Amino acid sequence: MPDPDTNNSSNGSPAQSNRDLRQRAIGAYDAALDSASGAGRRAGDAIVDAPFVALGAGLAVGAIAAALLPTTRRERALLSPVGGRISNAARDAADAARSAGSDKLRDLGLTPDTLFDKASEAARATAQAAVGKFKDSAGQD
Repeated sequence: MPDPDTNNSSNGSPAQSNRDLRQRAIGAYDAALDSASGAGRRAGDAIVDAPFVALGAGLAVGAIAAALLPTTRRERALLSPVGGRISNAARDAADAARSAGSDKLRDLGLTPDTLFDKASEAARATAQAAVGKFKDSAGQD
């Protein structure tokens, strides 16, 4: 069903309809402008209220943009040695942590053999307790 407010034939002259349409367009533009400026003010307030959150959001947006943009030959040439050093340092740190952790577990007497023995003992004791309980329950009935 046609809307009587937008139907030119039932709502006055075409000139009047054009003026109404223009007024509605201006109103929509003003509302959009107010909404955009309000969003800008809210974003500014958020930055003042929570600067670390804003910093994190900015870093996230930057990381996404960097991931979407292809690297240039110049970037690869400049950053390649740095990436290699970072990879080597991370590998060395992981090796040191693994070694220190293994040494500490060994000092506590937790070697693979002792862990296996203790797990086996625990499984055997659990199974024996379950069998004993089953036999006791079966004998009562």
